[in-house]
Amino acid sequence: MKKLNYEKFMEREVVHAPYERELSFYEWVKQGDVEKIRKWANETEGMGSEGGMGVLSQNPVRNISYHIIISIAMITRFCIEGGMDPETAYGLSDMYIQTVDETHSIPELNSLLKQLCMDYAKRMQKLKKEKVYSKNVVQCIDYIYQHIGERVTAQTLADHCGLHVNYLSRLFKKEMGQTISEYIRKSKIDTAKNMLKYSSYSYSDIAAGLAFSSQSHFTHVFREETNMTPRQYRDHYYRTNWGEEK
Repeated sequence: MKKLNYEKFMEREVVHAPYERELSFYEWVKQGDVEKIRKWANETEGMGSEGGMGVLSQNPVRNISYHIIISIAMITRFCIEGGMDPETAYGLSDMYIQTVDETHSIPELNSLLKQLCMDYAKRMQKLKKEKVYSKNVVQCIDYIYQHIGERVTAQTLADHCGLHVNYLSRLFKKEMGQTISEYIRKSKIDTAKNMLKYSSYSYSDIAAGLAFSSQSHFTHVFREETNMTPRQYRDHYYRTNWGEEK
């Protein structure tokens, strides 16, 4: 079974830049502090200039790519905690990770890092923290995303959070406006949409990678959510910019 390219990066032991500095940076993005992000972008030379950056690969381009992917994952989670709609946050994450995977020079990667940080920060600035999700709901969302290729149930999430399944189900529905099962289903389809748009994975690989029982089941669910088959969706949206879809 094929996996999303970034999954293996999330499972590695890594050496980060100094912890407090790293957290401060993610907080700037989360708070929508565009001026601090702009100042950082103007002053930094990029990932390659960070003395505390760990070595994940002996290949310099690949090493920076891995660190940017980890940064995207962290920024995504911080922004969700700050009130960004999870589907928007993870949609951006998928799009930027795929772009990293297709970028092969250090200057372009550093430019992409600055672009994505500013993108998230501007979106957070616009939100003005109107909506903040509880810790338990954020835990659920994060778990669903990290295990998007597995079968996840409300009981799975309740066990993960240490809560009674009925309580968690009510809390999730109250904050998210949909049931846990509805959210999981939509998250899988949203991930499939990004894979169809930004990768060349086959329909059977996508179905298997997202834990659908079969390709026909995947097609059935996808059509119910989008009114299109996976093939129709890819034919229409392949390689379009994120956000162009109506």
